[in-house]
Amino acid sequence: MKSKRVVILVMTIVFIGLMMVYSASNIWAGYKFNDSLYYIKRQALFAIIGIIAMFIFSKIDYHLYQKNANKILIFCFILMILVLIPGIGSVRGGSRSWFNLGIISLQPSELFKIAIIIYSASYVSNHYHELKKLKASIKLLIVLSLGFGLIMLQPDFGSGFVMVCSIIVMLIVSPFPFKYFIMLGILGVIGIVLMIISAPYRLARIVAFLNPFADPLGSGFQIIQSLYAIAPGGILGVGFNNSVQKHFYLPEPQTDFIFAIYLEEFGLIGGIFLVGLYGYLFITVFNQAMKVKDLFGSFLMIGIISMIGIQTLINLGVVVGLFPVTGVTLYLRNNFI
Repeated sequence: MKSKRVVILVMTIVFIGLMMVYSASNIWAGYKFNDSLYYIKRQALFAIIGIIAMFIFSKIDYHLYQKNANKILIFCFILMILVLIPGIGSVRGGSRSWFNLGIISLQPSELFKIAIIIYSASYVSNHYHELKKLKASIKLLIVLSLGFGLIMLQPDFGSGFVMVCSIIVMLIVSPFPFKYFIMLGILGVIGIVLMIISAPYRLARIVAFLNPFADPLGSGFQIIQSLYAIAPGGILGVGFNNSVQKHFYLPEPQTDFIFAIYLEEFGLIGGIFLVGLYGYLFITVFNQAMKVKDLFGSFLMIGIISMIGIQTLINLGVVVGLFPVTGVTLYLRNNFI
């Protein structure tokens, strides 16, 4: 019954996502491609492919991933290195993080996040009782650090942060000692501060987060336009497909800031409903994962749902101004193409 509940939740969110990709993108698509349905047609196609893939993968014994965890990770490491090579990796938004494959583009960091979760689930389940000693976790932490380093070379702090937080959640429910979390947390804070200081664009995002109106036409522009979209939505919203901000005010509204258009059109009530769907999905899967007796299966579920939950939380927080702009997408709703 719970698996059916999860499928219904996912399908509902995907359906809402398709509606919003159409609403948010039709003006921009009509202007850029002379086809108001350009984005929704592609998104619908890949939603169908994704649903078919979901059912296919649900029939595969997940222990196959455990047996091939190292191979999957190495393959994704190779992709992460290749994307950094000029002429192979494509630059978008200042980050060399994409493979241009013609009709679609592939972001290897998304595959790597799944690969590192599979590897971590395998590692933690195989060394479960040894994790009380830091020595047993060194290999996992080194692999995680290497992956984070490659993502930061693109650079893509948002994806790296989501990946690290997902693995941390997995370690929290393992025997990994709390004192080591404090130690790693201190090192992490120092690292984040150094990364912000060393990259002017990151510092600009922090300044824009604290006071977007200090640079309304520069680093603060996107968040200001997002807030301008949310405000008129009020309690009930302005109605489906009636957004004003999608008319060339909010840049490419069908991407990272699609939730702003959703709030403009469906208001506070609609926002609570969608956040509730995501929250219910996370709680349902996480609770089920904690009841699974197979350690690998349990940690795999925890890692995947944590990745979805953390990325969703960050994206929603960015849109409403609670977090600095990170560039992370909203799972199950964004136009990825």
